[in-house]
Amino acid sequence: MIATMETTTMTGSANGAPEIPVIEMVQPMAGFPDLAHFALVRVDDTGALCSLTSLEQPGLRFLVVPPATFFPNYSPEVEDTILTDLGSSSVDDLVVLCVLTAGESLATTTANLAAPVVLDIATHRAVQVVLDDPSLSVATPLIA
Repeated sequence: MIATMETTTMTGSANGAPEIPVIEMVQPMAGFPDLAHFALVRVDDTGALCSLTSLEQPGLRFLVVPPATFFPNYSPEVEDTILTDLGSSSVDDLVVLCVLTAGESLATTTANLAAPVVLDIATHRAVQVVLDDPSLSVATPLIA
């Protein structure tokens, strides 16, 4: 079974991500095999821009956004095994975050829609999921 993730309703503001002190990655993010603990911190007042900062390597952070603000029709499908890995009891506890590649401006900033981070706000566990959808890009312009 596959769960379709809604990205328009989240804890906090309507478009914002929750601020969670410590997140455990149940599988390492691509290219970072030794990093498992991160802090999710809002960078702006709305929660539309957040920082996923490594606790093992504090100089390393990923900028992430809840996709609803920029991609309102984005609703990734996630395998049930992901829910099990996160210890999720409900899909309602899940938040999707897209990793950004910062450009010189918003016009040149891109979002990775092909491999979002799925976070369970109840268990504080997360995983980066590589989606099997060739229509999704790792470098989707944030502003069309």
